[in-house]
Amino acid sequence: MKNIFVLVMAALLFAPISFAADMPQISIEQTVIKKKIAEDVSMDDAIASMKLRANLRNMKLVAHLPLSKQVESMGQKARRMDIYQFCDPLTAQRMVEANINFAAYLPCRIAVVEDNSGQGWLVMMNLDLMINGTTMSPELKTKAIEVRDALNDILQAGVDGDL
Repeated sequence: MKNIFVLVMAALLFAPISFAADMPQISIEQTVIKKKIAEDVSMDDAIASMKLRANLRNMKLVAHLPLSKQVESMGQKARRMDIYQFCDPLTAQRMVEANINFAAYLPCRIAVVEDNSGQGWLVMMNLDLMINGTTMSPELKTKAIEVRDALNDILQAGVDGDL
C-alpha cells in the first residue's frame, strides 16, 4: 500500500513537468505586441490618447490596475506599471457563449510599462494567436478581428499620443 501511495504522489508531482515538457516551445515575445511610446509623448499622454481612441472605437474601459502604486503601498520602489482593460461586452459575451475558454482572455489588456531607462512601452497580447488558434463561426471570427483591430488602433494612438 505504501508503494502505491509513493507512486501516486510521484505521478502527481511530476505530471505537470512532463505535461509542460510536451507543450510546444514558444517565446513570450511571440505572444505579445510591444511598442515603444514616442519620445515626445509622456506616459500620461499615451494613456489619455488610448482612452480617447477606445471611446471613439466603442471599446469600454472596464478596469484600471495601478500595479506600481500597489507595489509602492507595500513599501517597495517600482517603475510605473499600469494595466488598462478594454472590452466590447457584447462580443465578449458571444465568445464565451461559443467557447467558455475564451473567458480566460477577457477583458483585453494594454499594459503601460516604464523600462529601466525611463522609456514608456505599451504591451498587449497578440490576439492573432487566439483568433487563428481556435475554431469559431465566421461571424464570431469577424467580431474578434474587429476587436483586435480596435485594440491595435488604441495601442497605436497611445504610442503616437494621438488626441
